[in-house]
This record gives sequence, structure tokens and C-alpha cells, in this order.
Amino acid sequence: MDPGDLLALLKRRTGFTEAHAALLKELGQVMTPIAPEVALAFYDYLGRDPELAEILHAVPGRVERLYGTFARWYAGLFSGVYDRVYAEGRRRIGLVHARLGIGPRAMVPAMGIVQELSLEHMRTALRGPEVFSAVEAFEKVLAIELGLIEESYLEALSLGLSLGHKDLRRALSEGAAALLAGS
Repeated sequence: MDPGDLLALLKRRTGFTEAHAALLKELGQVMTPIAPEVALAFYDYLGRDPELAEILHAVPGRVERLYGTFARWYAGLFSGVYDRVYAEGRRRIGLVHARLGIGPRAMVPAMGIVQELSLEHMRTALRGPEVFSAVEAFEKVLAIELGLIEESYLEALSLGLSLGHKDLRRALSEGAAALLAGS
């Protein structure tokens, strides 16, 4: 599915509105400073899994580069701009993960770390009823994130299988590589 069309569908299904986008942009001042802490916890979590640790450390300096990439991704959660360019960027993130062999069964639980730390920070940084609307907006954008990334995994897997790869991991990785090469 076209990333822009998928984004529109996910916004509709989650009830994400321009008011949510504006609130997330406001939250950026409070939330983006914790990106390094969230990145550290995220990669620490992934690094405790032997299979994922092998992927993370396969290339010298990869983890260090990923901290910067993560910070930019995290800031994007609070950009206030959720358009076709945003959706295409999130699709690309999913495809890069898939190409490296990091599939949904690794990514979805790791997103739980992002969610947990972010919500904890919101509860301490915000006061009163503003917490509820902030949590609502954040939960909606995370659902959209997961939907966009998951769809990229399905796209990659479908292509990989159509290319004749029988092993699902290999089909996911090779399909993602082919999609990335074509973009």
C-alpha cells in the first residue's frame, strides 16, 4: 500500500487529528531531551538478546551511529508533521530493519521500551489533566508508527516470497533489500 494512503488509513483508524499533531509538537520540548536515555534503554534491551546483539555489533561503530538515528526518529514522533514524507521515512526504517534481520518479533517488544520510558517521563514532567491528552496523542502516534513499520515488513516478506525464498527470515531480508534498492 502506498505509504501516504496507509498513513491516512491509520490516522482514521486511530482517530489521530490535527489537535493530536499540535499537542505532540508542544510535547517535543519536554520529550526530545530524553531521547538519549530512551535510546540507551532501547539498545540495551536489544543487546541482551544474543541474536539481536550479533546484528547490532556486526559492523564496528553501528550502535554508536544508531544512537543518533534513534534520536532523530524519536524527535520525529514529536515533530507535529505527519505527512507522506513522514510515512515514507517510517517505511524506509522498517525496510532497513527487515534487511538486517530485525523483524516484528524484535521491534514490537522494543517499542514497548520506548512507550514505557516516554509515558513515565510524561507522568513526571506534566501536571494535572494535561497528562491524559498527552498520553492519548502519544499512544496514537505510536500505533501509527507500528502500523507503518509492520506494513513495510509485510511488503518485504511478500516480495521475498515471490522471489522464491522459502525461509521466512531470508524472504524478509531479501525482499527488503530489493525494495530498498528500487527506491
